[in-house]
Amino acid sequence: MKTALAVLAILAALLLGALSGCAAGLPPQNGRAPSTHLTDTAGTALGRAVREALPTAGTAAGRSGIYPLPAASDAFAARVLLMRAAERSLDLQYYIWHDDITGRLLMHEAVRAADRGVRVRLLLDDHGIAGLDADLAALDAHPGIEVRLFNPYVQRGFKALGYLTEFERLNHRMHNKSLTADVQATIVGGRNVGDAYFGIDPRVRFADLDVLAAGTVAADVARAFDEYWNSDAAYPLAAVVRPAPDGAQDGLRSRLATQPDAPEAARFVQAVSEARLLDRLLSGTLALEWVPVRLVYDTPAKASREVADADLLLARLARALGPATSSMDLISPYFVPGERGTQVLARQAAQGVRMRIVTNSLAATDVTAVHAGYAKHRAELLRVGVRLFEIRPDAGADPGTDAGRDARSTDRARGGSSSASLHGKTFALDGTRAFVGSFNLDPRSTRLNTEMGLVIESAALAQGIADGLDAALARAAYEVRLTASGALEWIEHTSAGEVRHASEPRAGLGRRIAASVLSVLPIDWLL
Repeated sequence: MKTALAVLAILAALLLGALSGCAAGLPPQNGRAPSTHLTDTAGTALGRAVREALPTAGTAAGRSGIYPLPAASDAFAARVLLMRAAERSLDLQYYIWHDDITGRLLMHEAVRAADRGVRVRLLLDDHGIAGLDADLAALDAHPGIEVRLFNPYVQRGFKALGYLTEFERLNHRMHNKSLTADVQATIVGGRNVGDAYFGIDPRVRFADLDVLAAGTVAADVARAFDEYWNSDAAYPLAAVVRPAPDGAQDGLRSRLATQPDAPEAARFVQAVSEARLLDRLLSGTLALEWVPVRLVYDTPAKASREVADADLLLARLARALGPATSSMDLISPYFVPGERGTQVLARQAAQGVRMRIVTNSLAATDVTAVHAGYAKHRAELLRVGVRLFEIRPDAGADPGTDAGRDARSTDRARGGSSSASLHGKTFALDGTRAFVGSFNLDPRSTRLNTEMGLVIESAALAQGIADGLDAALARAAYEVRLTASGALEWIEHTSAGEVRHASEPRAGLGRRIAASVLSVLPIDWLL
């Protein structure tokens, strides 16, 4: 989806220029009813579980319980289980919701929750819901479900046409991702809703990270959701999408009810049935780590007007994390530091901070233009001592091993060749604190899209991220280095030994040429 947005933005900017950003054509917001999170959920099963799981009052003050979700199947199961546990409210906020196996399974859970009396609020960015207008209208017709679209397109049939007249407005998107149950527990991180984010898309497997958080920060996420839900950019679905015809809700309900029985859904049904996460959470045996957790997020006004630099998520994140003193690991699938960011990173390295940056290789990225924006800064970063790692498209399986052959056989059986791609956005500093969220280190996340995430003061999480990179990078990434002559080379570790590449490995000639051309165009601000 980021690929399509980047292409549309680049074409619109280059061919049409900066056209008017007015919201012409959008209906007025008159009569829209505001709503806020519920404040009386302490007596729910989740509320009781969180209260009973709290450590002693002296150590729990201002802390939240966290549980990392690095595995795709666990991340999916956690969402389903929270939705099933909800008794009063569910708030879901996503940039992308695909009409695929996992998208339909989670939509089914939303209907089931509403059927038992849970208030469901679904806030989706309008760029990431291709083909879902009719189903969302049927959902919205349910008395327990309300759907709103963030920064919607007026043109529904072919949304790209909107960029011809409203490029400035539509180039801003809501990239936030959260799911909050009963204002007691929330899942925040990098995953959207779709098969690629939960490990079964035949074309790409995204590596990502979410965090389940319980307690104080869940209420913070709920309040942030309210800001977006009631913002000027959030439109009731019925204001821009035709209402569902009679019988549409029953038809959707019937289709969704059969989804768990579909053969392609078996893996996820099994993952949910085997997951003991909810049982352990409700019984107080889930290994939550109670630590200071701070929500940082952009104001929704970022999508409609200029916001002061001090109020952008990047500035809020910098204040919350503080400067690194010894080490910094930055994981960002779309990494475009620009001149200013490169200088900041160079100063940190010059002060003795050990820095590792992990991003996608040209062969693994789903946005060639973004890689081109990053590539022009590689040599400068390497010269000041920053270590650069680029994820391989076959990350996790050496193609020369049995595991690699098994992975390729599995991909063929699913009907395609699945390529690994980094999607998680995670930073770890000094082995003491970390950020997990939706924010990429690129101009789009900084200036154009709204973002959110959690700053977590956890040595266990921060050190776990560092240790995980220590264990995985050699088999999952190329390390980019400078040769004695100043040229770039890519070091690949295989079962047969170390392989050195003089050009972008496993990226075809056409893609390398495209990246070279894009790197000289003045488009970094769009990436």
